[in-house]
Amino acid sequence: MGTPRETRDDQAAEVIDRLEAEYPDSTISLRYSNRLELLIAVILSAQCTDERVNAETEHLFETYQSPEDYANAPQEELAEALNSINFYNNKAGYIREACALIVEEHDGEVPDTMDELTELPGVGRKTANVVLQHGHDVVEGIVVDTHVQRLTRRLGITEEERPEAIEQDLLDIVPEGYWVQFTHLLIDHGRATCTARNPDCESCVLADICPSEKGDSDVDLASGEPW
Repeated sequence: MGTPRETRDDQAAEVIDRLEAEYPDSTISLRYSNRLELLIAVILSAQCTDERVNAETEHLFETYQSPEDYANAPQEELAEALNSINFYNNKAGYIREACALIVEEHDGEVPDTMDELTELPGVGRKTANVVLQHGHDVVEGIVVDTHVQRLTRRLGITEEERPEAIEQDLLDIVPEGYWVQFTHLLIDHGRATCTARNPDCESCVLADICPSEKGDSDVDLASGEPW
């Protein structure tokens, strides 16, 4: 098992340093050209890969180009356009309702505050943070997706379990200037190496500081289960 740095702050800083060297071009992988497209893409990305979302939105964004287009689209038509996406019927409903509210209450513009965004159907704090950071250049939190949730627990940076609690914990540990990039680095590493079911600890640049490293550790701290 690896030996983490003495404090959680030091552990987070070391993780950032190493992952920045490993993934120098780390950034958001969803493709979009405006705030509305970003919002739609992030809603669709829940429990679905960004690769699949990008493949679907390539034609979706050609067909629907305004909040009115989505709001006025028949549920069956929009759901059919999204049928390769997990939970496509529910997500079609969220998108239609969210866009209707954007038209009715926000003059057709994607809101730029956490409170207003999280009032939209299908938009939780994670989605709102992504839209704020990459659509409005507003950083007031850390995006905690499944990769961030898994890796921060495995690496001993947090012991919290729920995304909202993990985010609040991280805000006191991760330097504010890295709140955006921290997420991208962990997502890249979670996809490439520290996967959910069979992490490649032998080639991991963090193995020597990871208390879950399965060469010696008996437990995956992300799940609390034995390896």
